[in-house]
Amino acid sequence: MTEAYIKLGEIATYINGYAFKPKDRGREGLPIIRIQDLTGSSNDKGFYKGKYPSKIEINNGDILISWSASLGVYIWNSGRALLNQHIFKVRFDKKEINRDYFVYAVQFSLNKMKQLTHGATMKHVVKKDFENMLIPYPSLIEQRKIAYILDKLKESMSKRSQELKKLDELIKARFVEMFGDPVNNQKGWKISKIEDVVENNKYAIKAGPFGSALKKEFYVSQGYKVYGQEQVIRNDPSFGSYYISKDKYEELKNCKVKAGDILISLVGTYGKLLIIPQNYEPGIINPRLMKVSFNRALINSLYFKYFFQSDAEKKILINNTHGGTMGILNVKIIRNIKIPLPPISLQNEFANFVRQVDKSKFENIVYLNKTLLNKILSQIGDVIRD
Repeated sequence: MTEAYIKLGEIATYINGYAFKPKDRGREGLPIIRIQDLTGSSNDKGFYKGKYPSKIEINNGDILISWSASLGVYIWNSGRALLNQHIFKVRFDKKEINRDYFVYAVQFSLNKMKQLTHGATMKHVVKKDFENMLIPYPSLIEQRKIAYILDKLKESMSKRSQELKKLDELIKARFVEMFGDPVNNQKGWKISKIEDVVENNKYAIKAGPFGSALKKEFYVSQGYKVYGQEQVIRNDPSFGSYYISKDKYEELKNCKVKAGDILISLVGTYGKLLIIPQNYEPGIINPRLMKVSFNRALINSLYFKYFFQSDAEKKILINNTHGGTMGILNVKIIRNIKIPLPPISLQNEFANFVRQVDKSKFENIVYLNKTLLNKILSQIGDVIRD
């Protein structure tokens, strides 16, 4: 087969959602779908009132592409809804293409598209760059063949995904068994505010710098890492390639991270956090994160993680966050969170249990990520090379 590529913009029209404001929310109407609703990082959905262009309405079977903060492609199957900004709805009105193949090809392209993202605080793809991205464009017969093979692969991998869910549930069950419900506190642990159990320094709870202090023009090819939402959402501190110079790092050293620090996403993600590991890259947090450095004689970071991510605590966070269609945390909210204080020996025992389970989770995640990506690459590549 001769090489065949096509621009994404030559296949379909990409309709961006509407920039809903707080005044647009109401108790009646259709759900407003945001990026966090697609990624599963939020259980809270806003609602609209009034009339908006019908072109932003979505329904079962629509293909949606998030192009800001978290790049991804999704097939919507949760009924009628309205589309918030930063998400494209795909309308196939230009070239004939197999829809399932299109989804896989875009997933393949988004991995390359990360290098085209813009913005210091919220990475996004410019629509022109998105539409100019090339994807392999074999015959419809070959498209169907690729989609079929990849569908079968996903079915065989579903068992691995189920294992991950069971391991997550195992950790949650162990947490409740050892500590009880963190909000009801049936076991009668001493209760403290977060601000009372952190290190004894003024920057133990610190939000990232103002946007003007960390502009894109300050980034360099190597130096001190800039940690952002992409690392927290992926739970992967090694991800990303944004760096600042030593001079800029020293200027923003109040925002620097160290091993054991908790990084918390402030915008659009309830309960998402990342623990900085021992073998980390020195760096700072960006404006969309905050860091918490606990007094390790009182709080184990893994205990805090599962306390913070518990269903009961998430409900409290949702009720205390600000914003319209996107929840926003801040330092004041985090400082005043009340946390039970079991003995540190019991917290450490729980942390050891989590580490053992995480070994199994890591093996499954590596398999899932590498196998699926490699299969997509090989299937699409084989067709192009034939």
